[in-house]
Amino acid sequence: MPKNSKVVKRELDDEVIESVKDLLSNEDSVDDAFKKSELIVDVQEEKDIDVEGESEVEDERPAWNSKLQYILAQVGFSVGLGNVWRFPYLCQKNGGGAYLLPYLILLLVIGIPLFFLELSVGQRIRRGSIGVWNYISPKLGGIGFASCVVCFFVALYYNVIIGWSLFYFSQSFQQPLPWDQCPLVKNASHTFVEPECEKSSATTYYWYREALNISSSISESGGLNWKMTICLLAAWIVVCLAMIRGIQSSGKIMYFSSLFPYVVLICFLIRALLLNGSIDGIRHMFTPKLEIMLEPKVWREAATQVFFALGLGFGGVIAFSSYNKRDNNCHFDAVLVSFINFFTSVLATLVVFAVLGFKANVINEKCITENSKMIIQFLKMGNISQDIIPHHINLSAVTAEDYHLVYDVIQKVKEEEFSALHLNSCQIEDELNKAVQGTGLAFIAFTEAMTHFPASPFWSVMFFLMLVNLGLGSMFGTIEGIITPVVDTFKVRKEILTVVCCLLAFCIGLIFVQRSGNYFVTMFDDYSATLPLLIVVILENIAVSFVYGIDKFMEDLKDMLGFAPNRYYYYTWKYISPLVLLSLLIASVVNMGLSPPGYNAWIEDKASEEFLSYPTWGLVVCILLMVLAILPVPAVFIIRHCNLIDNSSGNLASVTYKRGRVLKEPVNLEGDDASLIHGKISSEMSSPNFGKNIYRKQSGSPTLDTAPNGRYGIGYLMADMPDMPESDL
Repeated sequence: MPKNSKVVKRELDDEVIESVKDLLSNEDSVDDAFKKSELIVDVQEEKDIDVEGESEVEDERPAWNSKLQYILAQVGFSVGLGNVWRFPYLCQKNGGGAYLLPYLILLLVIGIPLFFLELSVGQRIRRGSIGVWNYISPKLGGIGFASCVVCFFVALYYNVIIGWSLFYFSQSFQQPLPWDQCPLVKNASHTFVEPECEKSSATTYYWYREALNISSSISESGGLNWKMTICLLAAWIVVCLAMIRGIQSSGKIMYFSSLFPYVVLICFLIRALLLNGSIDGIRHMFTPKLEIMLEPKVWREAATQVFFALGLGFGGVIAFSSYNKRDNNCHFDAVLVSFINFFTSVLATLVVFAVLGFKANVINEKCITENSKMIIQFLKMGNISQDIIPHHINLSAVTAEDYHLVYDVIQKVKEEEFSALHLNSCQIEDELNKAVQGTGLAFIAFTEAMTHFPASPFWSVMFFLMLVNLGLGSMFGTIEGIITPVVDTFKVRKEILTVVCCLLAFCIGLIFVQRSGNYFVTMFDDYSATLPLLIVVILENIAVSFVYGIDKFMEDLKDMLGFAPNRYYYYTWKYISPLVLLSLLIASVVNMGLSPPGYNAWIEDKASEEFLSYPTWGLVVCILLMVLAILPVPAVFIIRHCNLIDNSSGNLASVTYKRGRVLKEPVNLEGDDASLIHGKISSEMSSPNFGKNIYRKQSGSPTLDTAPNGRYGIGYLMADMPDMPESDL
């Protein structure tokens, strides 16, 4: 080969080598650029993860310090004033010990299952009532708002009762107690007993005239009662300070407010059992009247008491359980709290009947003494012959048995003239049969009984301090039913919201501390909660059983608890509870329709109560209370159904949870899971990192996508995506 040809070949080889080098260098540069870009993405992802982790720490949901604190909170919320002054009245009215049977049956049929349902949805979704029902179905999101409205209405007047208890508590530090005797009135010539008090009793007079200074009708405002206004302000200050930091502050108070009432009840029971007549009261309570038990009214009232005793529908149960760990055994909690509530009611009933038995014995002794004097007078006047009186009976110091013997003899001998003698049989059962409930039991009957106790001021202080604590425990749950869902949904500061809520409630609550305020308490108690709460709980049951799906919910419970709940709950939630609740709703509506809307007014001249009908404006207020309480349900349904809120800004139609924090899915997502990364289309996204898979439920899909951790439905969503605002509504 010629020399020049070798040179040419070398040059060609060099060009080829240079071309290959260029190609490789270009490939390397592209690869380096790709690697650099990938490195940048990884770094950004690392930063995002770090930032997200920090935000998770900052936004971490508060939790209970211990299981005991949580149980005490639920017990404090469910065990309230109704256990002390409503349950004993129903027991006395509806057959004594026979009433316990329908109550226990209905507790097992609707009480525990519905309480378990609220505990489990709150713990699983870890949000308040608004967030929970928005998650189940956005169109049913109004259930949560309705719960908040009912809680607010109840809080308005419930704290007034705490204010009354504070007033009596402050007046108990004196001997004798101020309601021990009727006051004396002096004029220019002589001194006499206050006529209004003489016609009624010392405790009745003190309640209506000294404490409430009540007007004669709801239309007569009479101005503010300054003593009760101060007590109401003090009650709201206590609630505000206890709730201002959420469960961190209220949880510690629960140790005292939940346990102290049990100490007082046990002390009262021991003391009452040592008093004369207490056994008569307890015997009267446990004597069953089986014929009354078969009446439908008894079962309706038992179902209503079960319903309200556990605090169903208020949102407080859901709010408290939302601060639990996800794997907490809420089934055990539901059964435990329900039976603690039941046994507390029985304990309170024992105490009430033991004390009322003692009071009835005192009144019966006075009755026997007065009637014995009348018989002696009739003997002196010759109206009754001395021969018919048994010789062994001394009418000056007669026993109850001897008096009843004399009474029967006179009744037989003077058969035609007996009514003209005006003698009383003085039976202790007649006094025990006088059904007393509510404020009449706490501030009149029980208060009168305590005046006969040795060291009565001490027992009065203990009793009214117990009422304050029972009321506060329920108030904490009620306010939590407002604060938690609002904070979760609108992301406002809890401290500011708590102060604003309490201040607003105090200002509105001034209508309850007028001289006519007691009548407004009755109005709100009768109309603001009963029907709205029944509707709320029915919708809760329907939402879980039929909208979300009872089978899916049972799978969620199995995943959350680690075991499958008894199939009893499946059939109860799907069939029994809805039917029982609907029957109770219909019965309540019928009963409300048959009962004329009105209130018991205190008539000063007669010194007695008289039933009065509400004026026209009062009827309007009653209707508005029910309408406003349930209005959020249809309002939110219409807004969601008609898309009246722009979805582009995000809504609660798709709420999921990641490590206990709420996340939002964009409304219109298409493509594979990687499209969850906002602002990117599939062609612009980097290669998926298989170590960070994204799992989400496909919108509109009837089935559930299963993540590798085996969690279904109301589970946690693992997604690398920024947080978005939770709600526009």
